[in-house]
Amino acid sequence: MFKLPLILKLFRRTAGINRKRMVMTVAAIAWGTLSIVLLLSFGEGLKRNLTKGSRGLGEGIIVIWPGATAKVFAGFPQGRNLRFVPEDIQLLEANIPEIALSSAEMRRWGNTVTYGRITLTKPVVGVEPSYGELRNQLPQSGGRFLNLRDEELKRRVVFLGNDLKDELFGDKDAIGETIYINKTPFMVVGIMVKKIQMGTYGGPDANNAVVPLSTFRALFGRRYVSDLVVRASAPELNEAVKKRLYDVLGGKYRFDPTDERALSMWDTVESQKITANISIGIELFLGVIGGLTLLIGGIGVANIMYAVVKHRTKEIGVQMALGAKRAYVIGPLVVESLSLTALGGVIGISVGVGLVKVLAFVQSKADSEALEFMGAPTFSFAVAFTTVVLLGAIGFLAGYFPSRRAVSIQPAVALRYE
Repeated sequence: MFKLPLILKLFRRTAGINRKRMVMTVAAIAWGTLSIVLLLSFGEGLKRNLTKGSRGLGEGIIVIWPGATAKVFAGFPQGRNLRFVPEDIQLLEANIPEIALSSAEMRRWGNTVTYGRITLTKPVVGVEPSYGELRNQLPQSGGRFLNLRDEELKRRVVFLGNDLKDELFGDKDAIGETIYINKTPFMVVGIMVKKIQMGTYGGPDANNAVVPLSTFRALFGRRYVSDLVVRASAPELNEAVKKRLYDVLGGKYRFDPTDERALSMWDTVESQKITANISIGIELFLGVIGGLTLLIGGIGVANIMYAVVKHRTKEIGVQMALGAKRAYVIGPLVVESLSLTALGGVIGISVGVGLVKVLAFVQSKADSEALEFMGAPTFSFAVAFTTVVLLGAIGFLAGYFPSRRAVSIQPAVALRYE
């Protein structure tokens, strides 16, 4: 059993002999640690931002568009264009119990949206009240999304995307104000909370004016919906729900349930899995680069330990001749190696965490879409654990192999070593 005071004494002696080399090695370890902390923190921030952005469209939702039949079915020819109606939502809810939320959606481009002297050309979307939760369109404080009374009474109320609100009102409070959509007055009842939206099928939500579906139909005289949006009670039920969608809609519109071209679907669960895999791949790539940088410092530690072993060859020979156990010889050398690695690691982690906080603060204040997309660098538990494990492994290996070489020397040979 080796004692800590003796190890510290040997460590101080090694430091005196190899002072310059040791300083350079600690600096290399610190630089490698700083590199891996920064790279993993940027990777963690990007991963979290990609995950957040993939959920901006809606978490676990399925968007269904009508297609054209590609198969002959029940006497009907192929090539028929399908069109959905708002009542299809009730049909789906009645026949697919796995559906937890659903909404029909109507969309129209090229509308004039006017407030005061400002007139813009923007898309208008007609939806049901559940659409806000389905599509993560959350209202800012003081406002609300559309509700059941709006839909039942065909109220002329509108929920504005945050970018559209800024274009019309600037810094002015818009709640309760009246805007004109195609010269028809609408009262603003809510403004969308700003969100990161990586996926879109009709333009960014931040740019839309959202009105009740009943109001949209009365204003534009539309009969057919643009698409249907549904969400299962659990993400793992999406595959079963998609199969049932073909069965139920196929029964109503007379198309073969195996005809994949009859319906077009966007399952966000699948896209979110792809995004998660991409982000993990990016984080692993950055971690490998940082690990290789740290490995260079580890090679420096190993070189120092080989020099220490060479300098103590006679001393090790005496210990072995007197019957010292292998652990007594190997232990102090490994601890010395770990001490060097730990010293460089503490310096690198301390500087790295400080830089991560500074960069995160700068990112939060910068008005840049590129920086916003990258996300704020994040020093998480996973980053800390990975860094400590790598440092420990490199420190142990850098001390173990030179010390193993030391105990493999015959005592008689070691005593004759010059």
